Amino acid sequence: MKQTPEQLALQHSMSLCQGHAEALQEALQDIQLRDMGLDDYTHLNKEDRRLLDQFAYRYTRLQDDMGVKLVPAVLKALGEDVAPMSALDRFARLEQLGWLASADEWQTLRQIRNQFAHDYPDNALERFERLQAAIGAAAQLMSVLTRFQNKSKSQMTG
Repeated sequence: MKQTPEQLALQHSMSLCQGHAEALQEALQDIQLRDMGLDDYTHLNKEDRRLLDQFAYRYTRLQDDMGVKLVPAVLKALGEDVAPMSALDRFARLEQLGWLASADEWQTLRQIRNQFAHDYPDNALERFERLQAAIGAAAQLMSVLTRFQNKSKSQMTG
């Protein structure tokens, strides 16, 4: 059976996000192996800085590409007209359709990402706590991607 342009766009977006997720997973594993504490985070060496940069970049790219590319691609492949929908409406619609556990959860993940990526508090403890929150949020984000992949396989190919 020939795929529709919407299904091809979804497949492309899914592949793009999967690449970010794989690199993010590698960074998370390296961070876990490194077992950085507050003191390590306060006095970063070159390797740790690179590791945290990779984590921040891939986390940001995954969330951005999921929100800007994957979410609209899923909705279009499901036959939804996304043009009149705001980003919040798109997440709410995915929640209604059972693709997203909670639109509010997505907003929380976005807030954590913004605090981690864009706010640089002077206090090392606060920066470290934001890193810990971002690590947890990244794992949740990858879980959302896995859910999208599974639902896509079951609903789009059947």
